[in-house]
Amino acid sequence: MEYKKLGSSELELSTITYGAFAIGGTMWAGTDKKDSIDSIHASIDHGVTTIDTAPFYGFGLSEEMVGEAVKSHDRLKVQLLTKFGLVWDGSNNGKGDYFFDADDNGKKVPIYKYSSKASVIKEVEESLKRLQTDYIDLLQIHWPNVTTPISETMEAVETLIQQGKIRAFGVSNYNVAQIQEAQKTVQVVSDQVAYSMLNRKIEEELIPFTISENIGIIAYSPMERGLLTGKYFLDSKLKENDHRNGYFGKFDLQQVKTLIEELSSLAHSKHISISQLVLRWTTLQKGISIVLAGARNAEQAISNAKAMDFDLSSSELEFINQAISKVK
Repeated sequence: MEYKKLGSSELELSTITYGAFAIGGTMWAGTDKKDSIDSIHASIDHGVTTIDTAPFYGFGLSEEMVGEAVKSHDRLKVQLLTKFGLVWDGSNNGKGDYFFDADDNGKKVPIYKYSSKASVIKEVEESLKRLQTDYIDLLQIHWPNVTTPISETMEAVETLIQQGKIRAFGVSNYNVAQIQEAQKTVQVVSDQVAYSMLNRKIEEELIPFTISENIGIIAYSPMERGLLTGKYFLDSKLKENDHRNGYFGKFDLQQVKTLIEELSSLAHSKHISISQLVLRWTTLQKGISIVLAGARNAEQAISNAKAMDFDLSSSELEFINQAISKVK
């Protein structure tokens, strides 16, 4: 495993970071608590010291499982990353931006983007309890909220920093202008954004800006929620309440399948999986600080961690990039 300093912060994070979205179960057709906690233990045992979660993931369940798993490890050697700004419990009293309806065991729950000062403070206190800790290493706003001035949200963040409840602050899904506005109030050390072989939009404007400002990029969905593992093309049966039924539809699946087939030859020659090849390629891209990788059991967690056990030569990277360039 490799460890990187995140932007201008003092945080040293594992390049492969455990992404805890799927284990929450919401949008992922449920979860298995034992397997989920085992996957966190396995990640830590194999050098993954950083865990990224959020209150929305499982309506608190993901944070609770992370907290339960981490309590048996040295807290000083594990970095906990969580978020705020997606509200589902009605505490926003109808304020904020309506986002979408999430499925909670067959019940539709309206989700709002809401980041008022009081709401941010409330969310963080709840996260601390679920995570069973007295501080969060990196707190992130989950999505921009246009109904609350960024300055108000950042005032809450500054208060939390002064109280010692968070070590550093990052944003998520923010564009350049939004980061610049946030920086007027608080130091922004990272931006967590979608990035993969199939989605490289951030290379155009965001990456050059974050490099110039020493802001780390945390890449999420590097495997496009499992599509780039190749498993979907072997067994495409997804449960009805799995959001990927719709998500995968935005891609030209035949082109993606062809890409995976091309990459398979390289993966086979290096005795690694397609998933490991995809993750390693992502970690080597310009401006990327850390890469989130989800795991729903120990086997997947160990495989993700071992993506750092090999390197890719310049010729291998060129081969991969040429294959990617054929996907439109």
